[in-house]
Amino acid sequence: MHSAAPMEAGGSRPLSGVDLNLLVALDALLTERSVSAAARRLHLTEPATSRALGRIRRTTGDQILVRTGHTMVPTPRALEIQAEVSDLVRRAQAVFASVGMPDLTDLDRTFTILSSDMLIAAVGPDLLDRLAIEAPAVRIRFLPEPTPSADPLRDGTADLEIGEIDSTAPEIRVETLGADDAVLIVRVGHPLTTGPVTLDRVVTARHVVASRRGRFRGPLDDALAAQGLRRNVAVAVPSHTAALRMVAHSDLVGIAPRRLGRSALTAAGLAVLDLDLALPPLPVSLAWHPRNDADAPHRWLRTYLRDVIIAALSGPPVDASV
Repeated sequence: MHSAAPMEAGGSRPLSGVDLNLLVALDALLTERSVSAAARRLHLTEPATSRALGRIRRTTGDQILVRTGHTMVPTPRALEIQAEVSDLVRRAQAVFASVGMPDLTDLDRTFTILSSDMLIAAVGPDLLDRLAIEAPAVRIRFLPEPTPSADPLRDGTADLEIGEIDSTAPEIRVETLGADDAVLIVRVGHPLTTGPVTLDRVVTARHVVASRRGRFRGPLDDALAAQGLRRNVAVAVPSHTAALRMVAHSDLVGIAPRRLGRSALTAAGLAVLDLDLALPPLPVSLAWHPRNDADAPHRWLRTYLRDVIIAALSGPPVDASV
């Protein structure tokens, strides 16, 4: 217990000199207007509650409750502050109460999610369909994956990141959800769709790489290098959408996820090369900052995203193989 500091005439007491537990006792006393009833409400003994009333009187410089016959009545000062005291106690309890899930039908909030364009196209429609039913006022802002020098999860400009996580911040929570198979894709009618698909023919063809950092090399190149081969990379583009579009309208060879890219590959009329080469899998993870661990709406969205992504990874693969 803090000792009460003397009150300067006409002044206010420093908050550090006041035992804030007295607010709870004061609220109970003003509500019950009885020391014994307030003691039962506070789960204290009557002597302890009586001592609390004494401290409140010394702290406020007012009697607060005075005995009239067999009852206690509040002073004018007590009546003046009763509503404010009750509100303060209620708000303090709300601060320290565990956060529950709000009514989703009334949840009005915008969540920002970092992801590649192909993953957005793969999981976005299903996610939004679910939100439209359960949380129609929730808005989703999808943004491109960050540059190496940025860390939106850490600085709070993004709520979640999905895909291959590049954040180097040690505190970031990363949950691996699975992986998709990487496949080589070409347009229907590409020269590689006729005759046997050999590694020599594949590496001789011109390739497009989707890299937001403009890199010409990726995991496929490491797999080829292990066999003494090197592919011909003609162009690097910043998004999978741009890569697919270039593949669909040229003789370029691209890479795409077999399951997450199913709808995009089918819509673009692309074919998957049946090649005897174990391509590195494409990991898919969910990441967030620990500041959002206990936030109920954030936990709810993480659960939704987790379910949608796992369902997409478990779906049928594109079957347009050549």
